[in-house]
Amino acid sequence: MNNGEILTVRNLNVSYGEAKVLFDIDLGVKPGQVVACVGRNGAGKSTLLKSIAGFLKPLSGSVTCDGIGLIGLMSYDIAKMGIKYIPQDKKVFSDLTVRENLELGSYATKDYNWDQVTDYFPKLKQLMDRKAGHLSGGERQMLMIGRAILGSPKVLLIDEPTEGLAPSIVSHLRVVFGELRKKSSLVIVEQNLPLICAISDKVYAIKEGRIIKELAGESVKANICEQYL
Repeated sequence: MNNGEILTVRNLNVSYGEAKVLFDIDLGVKPGQVVACVGRNGAGKSTLLKSIAGFLKPLSGSVTCDGIGLIGLMSYDIAKMGIKYIPQDKKVFSDLTVRENLELGSYATKDYNWDQVTDYFPKLKQLMDRKAGHLSGGERQMLMIGRAILGSPKVLLIDEPTEGLAPSIVSHLRVVFGELRKKSSLVIVEQNLPLICAISDKVYAIKEGRIIKELAGESVKANICEQYL
């Protein structure tokens, strides 16, 4: 039973060569939920997102979306099913303009409604003809999220979205995440605890590849979450 979950991970084990990174991970996400994964660098948080998105092949365990198994599928097929991964590196197609980056996202999804992107990120409307390589870190993050929401994904997997960004951009992303959850579930890897405690329904604390605590409820997250970093 998945208890109404749109995304379910069970007993997931992942390694890089001989080095095992994730151990028996269980995680569940319901429609409209914001679920956060916290922990120190090297805890396995990014590996978890990459495994869900199909970039890494687990040793064992299962990942399902709406009851459909994802293990063994190509990453682009998982994306077509509505699970979009936004990596930590903030890499865009640097030699292409913002417009051309969005066109690529639209080509893949057949969704050419860019108004939804510029509604969340009005600044991108002013930057359509700028080469993406000339964008600031915050502007690149806006573009990456904008591309990902094309096609109305069921789940967004977002890796360290606020890393290195100015406080004003972080505040804006907090508002955007609150709006995005009305259409998609969010799984966020993030070190910004005030942000996580403000927006998430559930927090998984990960240490050395294992989930050591599942936290829910605003007061619980605010008072306990910090202990697990």
